[in-house]
Amino acid sequence: MFNRLWSARPLLPDLGLLVIRLSLAVFMLPHGLPKLLYYTERMDKFSDPFGIGSPASLALAIFAEFFCSILLGLGLLTRFALVPLIITMATAAFIVHAGDPFGDREKALLYLLGYLGLFFTGPGKISVDGLLKR
Repeated sequence: MFNRLWSARPLLPDLGLLVIRLSLAVFMLPHGLPKLLYYTERMDKFSDPFGIGSPASLALAIFAEFFCSILLGLGLLTRFALVPLIITMATAAFIVHAGDPFGDREKALLYLLGYLGLFFTGPGKISVDGLLKR
């Protein structure tokens, strides 16, 4: 067993992908749910980095942070769900918080890197996508 800890070969790659996928999805949901529940209160105050209007920008953030996070957690249409999440976190880190200190952008960057990693690896076998592929 000790030799397995020093090995570069993965122990349980599909279980690792499940843990990463679920962690990112579960921790992102509390960012999207309040936006969904309090849409009308926030729609005029939300940042509008692309000039499409605050209500539309908020709706896109809700779609990514809430609905795409659910898809990510399930491992359903995973790569398609990751695209809005990647765009949202890149926008948050590099546009909305561009002038802010690193600490204010750190969370968005961590999510972004996790989403990119999953985009390149895929959801793994322990996912709805993995079950449908069989």
